[in-house]
Amino acid sequence: MSPAETLVFRPASLPPLSRLVLAAAVRVVTWETRHRTRQGLKRLDAHLLRDIGLDPMSAAAEASRPFWRE
Repeated sequence: MSPAETLVFRPASLPPLSRLVLAAAVRVVTWETRHRTRQGLKRLDAHLLRDIGLDPMSAAAEASRPFWRE
């Protein structure tokens, strides 16, 4: 198992500060992904929203949510 795989599969074996930094990094990546995908929803046309199973009002409601909310 490579060192990178060890970090992915066993983060509990890391020192406490490293676990904290790793958790913060994961949180920031999650927030950035939410922001990017919600901004993308704003740009989709109604027919594309139908293709993914959303109506325009649902997409607008999701896109208006802050990135830190699930």
